[in-house]
Amino acid sequence: MTTINLKDFYSWYTTNEYIEVPDEVAEELKADKRYEAAYSSRVRYHKAYYSLDCDDGIEYSACLHEPSPQELLERKERFFHLWNALNSLPEIQGRRVDAHLILGKTYREIGHEEGVDKSAVRRSVLCGIEAMKKYLRKNL
Repeated sequence: MTTINLKDFYSWYTTNEYIEVPDEVAEELKADKRYEAAYSSRVRYHKAYYSLDCDDGIEYSACLHEPSPQELLERKERFFHLWNALNSLPEIQGRRVDAHLILGKTYREIGHEEGVDKSAVRRSVLCGIEAMKKYLRKNL
């Protein structure tokens, strides 16, 4: 049996209060104390003093990035170029590339909808992507 001071392990004890506990419990309490000290040391080292759950606006500013006008313009131009590249493909190929890349459908789902084999859809999509790359290289 080991005697421990509860004030050392529990913050709500304001006065010294000694109690006898089994050796395993005392060792576990000491291990937990060491873990907490290591955690606070890591927080101090990495300067991670802020919690995202404390409703002080840090979470909002960390998670929501307001794009600048330059970024918005670049996104718009990129979308315009990709849209033109997709529209430069033949109708069936464009529809398959759109379904696979934008709608997230699998080759099997697209093939089942169109009544063709999934390998034909895969070849069509891959050729469409290559054609879009060539179009973008040529026009950019």
